[in-house]
Amino acid sequence: MDNTDATPTPEPPSTKELRLALKAFRKRLKLTRLDDESRMGYGPTSSGQNSGVVAIVPPNQFSKAVWRELVKQGKVKPDGGGLYSLVKPPSN
Repeated sequence: MDNTDATPTPEPPSTKELRLALKAFRKRLKLTRLDDESRMGYGPTSSGQNSGVVAIVPPNQFSKAVWRELVKQGKVKPDGGGLYSLVKPPSN
């Protein structure tokens, strides 16, 4: 028996889908940080601390294959527990 058709290879995510996923990830991370900074204890009359949020759960409208591809490309990194963070660009 020939099993070549039994397990088709999944198509890799398109460049457009990867770009949209990374954009959505950056936006969600930014909003999560702003939300964290807006709670009591932060602000102009406090010590002016920045948000400690560095990793988030990625937007669920994109498949896990998209996030695996972005990890492979070095755009995001897994931080465990289903959380991902942005990879900082190398400083020159």
